[in-house]
Amino acid sequence: MVLRVNVIETQNLTKIYESRQIALNGVNLIVPQGSIYGLIGPNGAGKSTALRLVLGLQKPTAGIVKVFGEEMDIHAGHLRKRIGFLPQTGRFPPEMTPISYLDLTGRLLGVSSGERKPRLSALLHAVDLLQASSQRIEHLSSGQRTRLGLAAALMNDPDLLLLDEPTIGLDPEGRNYSIALLRELRSQGKSVIVSTHILPDADQACDYVGVINHGKLIYSGSVQEMKQLTYLNTVELSVSGDITPVIDNLSQIYNGMVHFDRPAPNRLKVSFDEKADFGIQLGRILEAFSQFEVKLIGIDSAGELEDAFLKRLAEDRLKGFARAFETGPVPEQEDEVEGIDINEPVESEK
Repeated sequence: MVLRVNVIETQNLTKIYESRQIALNGVNLIVPQGSIYGLIGPNGAGKSTALRLVLGLQKPTAGIVKVFGEEMDIHAGHLRKRIGFLPQTGRFPPEMTPISYLDLTGRLLGVSSGERKPRLSALLHAVDLLQASSQRIEHLSSGQRTRLGLAAALMNDPDLLLLDEPTIGLDPEGRNYSIALLRELRSQGKSVIVSTHILPDADQACDYVGVINHGKLIYSGSVQEMKQLTYLNTVELSVSGDITPVIDNLSQIYNGMVHFDRPAPNRLKVSFDEKADFGIQLGRILEAFSQFEVKLIGIDSAGELEDAFLKRLAEDRLKGFARAFETGPVPEQEDEVEGIDINEPVESEK
């Protein structure tokens, strides 16, 4: 019998900033060793805060974080030495080159001179930056800086990688290249936790995903289980308002593909055809609710994840969340990342 080991465990992890912003609320997270775990959710959901707490760069308001079986805090430098970190935002020293930057990163992380040179050469090749290795960083593209940050996170040959939006700013080829690299690292026995809002990337790279919404972990499980949960045959909605014109309107639009029943005056039962996509069709139903001034109270026959999806759809922030696993890459976004000294604890509200 093989004993399952978890590289990260959090218990009731909570972070409330001085501004009273609740960034994380009672998160219980488990990341199996040797896996790629994706933290997914909209911007501002709490993903970056979760990574900083796992790294020990911030002190939790409540709860604990265990990494490699030991409790993590701002003084646990011996644990951070085994972790590579790619932050989402920041600036690189513009006058440095990728070679000099990685060499400096290695020295700060305590990598010996004999190990630094072959390692940085291998990493520049791994992230496809050999041709740009002598250019000043200020002349690199956003995607190149992202890949440089990934190389910096690997300079200490970590057992655990924490990557905050590692594919942001990359073109499709660059994203595929980075995803292939993450898979290779997993095959070497390394553990990876990735935060992202690019769901196709999570689908391709991750073994497990956790959905964070407004600071709460509303789902955690395998990618395959996640996909299965995003397709439903029947849901029952609680509403406020006259839904008769809504039913008449939608029945004409769908013409039998989606079936509507009214078990009670304030309830609408919706049965989807097997080929109907839950996210897309439910979004259209919500639009009809708005058109006829019907207020959605809740969804009762589906689980918490679907309820979260519904709220996201209603707010028009993650519309098509379920379908995103099957769509192509989203357009590029401009961003910058930086490598940092992971042994230096920092407290930040950002």
